[in-house]
Amino acid sequence: MKALTIEALYTLEETIAKDLFQGVVYPWEILPKIHDFILELGKRLPEDEYEKVGEDVWIAKSAKVFPSAYIHGPAIIGKEAEVRHCAFIRGNAIVGEGAVVGNSTELKNVVLFNKVQVPHYNYVGDSVLGYKAHMGAGSITSNVKSDKKLVVVKTPEGGIETGMKKFGAMLGDEVEVGCGTVLNPGSVVGKQSNIYPLSSVRGFVPAHSIYKKQGEVVEKHE
Repeated sequence: MKALTIEALYTLEETIAKDLFQGVVYPWEILPKIHDFILELGKRLPEDEYEKVGEDVWIAKSAKVFPSAYIHGPAIIGKEAEVRHCAFIRGNAIVGEGAVVGNSTELKNVVLFNKVQVPHYNYVGDSVLGYKAHMGAGSITSNVKSDKKLVVVKTPEGGIETGMKKFGAMLGDEVEVGCGTVLNPGSVVGKQSNIYPLSSVRGFVPAHSIYKKQGEVVEKHE
C-alpha cells in the first residue's frame, strides 16, 4: 500500500539517518537496523561538530542536554537539539536537529527526524517520527500487543504482516498527536494529520486527516 511507504510518509532530507531508509519499502523495516547504523554513523561524524560522550553516545556541540538527562548508547543527539530535565534515552536513538526531548520523556529504538517535539511525559519506543511531528503531553506509543503476538498493520486493503513483536508508531511529517493519546502497536499516521486528545489509535490514518475517534476520521480542509 503506497500510502504507508517511506516515500509517502517522510522527507528523508530532514534526517541524518537518510541512508538507513535505503533499500526498504516500509519504515518499520529499519527498526532492527538502528543499533548498527548508529555505531557506523557515529564513527564518521565530524569531530568539530560532534563530541563522543561515554560509550557510543555522540552529542552535537550545539545541542543542549540538561545535566539530569540520561543517555544510554548507542545514540546520536543532533545539532541544536534539546534534551530536557530527566529525559531517559535508553539506547538505539537518533534525535534530529532542533528536536525536543522533554522532561520525563523516554525513548528507545527510535528515529526522530529534525524538529520533532516529544516535550512532556512521552514514551516513544520502536517508532519513527517524521519532520516536525509533535506528540502532546502524556501521549505514548504502545509497542507490544497485550497478547504478545506479532504486530500486523491494519489497512483498508487488509493487514500487513511485519514479523515484529515490538513496533510502536510511524508518524509522518508534521503529524500532531493530541495530549493523552495512545498509539497502539502498528499505528501508521500519514503526513499532516491531527489526532484528537485522549484518542486510542489503531492501524492506518490517512494523510491530511483529522482522527476524532475509532471509525470517525475526516478529511482535513485548509
